[in-house]
Amino acid sequence: MQRRGIALIEVLVTLVVLMFGLLGLAWVNNRSNLGEMEAYQRVQALLLLQDMSSRLNANRQVATCYSNGATGVQVGTGTLSSSIPTCASGNARQQAQVAADLGSWDGQIKGQSETLSTAKVGAMIGAVGCVTQDSVGSNVYLIAVSWQGLTPTAAPTLADGSPFTCGNGLYGNEKLHRVITTKIRIGALS
Repeated sequence: MQRRGIALIEVLVTLVVLMFGLLGLAWVNNRSNLGEMEAYQRVQALLLLQDMSSRLNANRQVATCYSNGATGVQVGTGTLSSSIPTCASGNARQQAQVAADLGSWDGQIKGQSETLSTAKVGAMIGAVGCVTQDSVGSNVYLIAVSWQGLTPTAAPTLADGSPFTCGNGLYGNEKLHRVITTKIRIGALS
């Protein structure tokens, strides 16, 4: 009686094929997780962008205070809440509202809405928010939220090809720099 068995080489080939399949599955899972985190950060940035544009629209009489005139305001990672400028325009209530809005936006960008022990984890990686006036005397304001992505893409630039200033240089590699923007035009009402 002759016995038949599986040759050792067939078992090894099967294991190699199985290993490549599992490695492929792990790679797909990793890419899926990266994509999910990138999407989560983009949604958070969009919410923060909409929040500040709503705040600026609600207190439009002193819109220049949100951008500190032509200087621009930057809040978030690497900035201090005490760096929020004081405003000379408008009345005391409007000035207090600007300070409260910028302080609240700063806290949200730094992730104060969710904490893990004492660490603030409710925002994007390295998030920065900027409010700038397009040009001196204009009633057009650019609101931007910048953060660090997880995979390199293209470095953000302005329409003229120059680097985007909000968050520029904070992430080591500009190809990890992500930015979303919106412009707000304040109408001159009489």
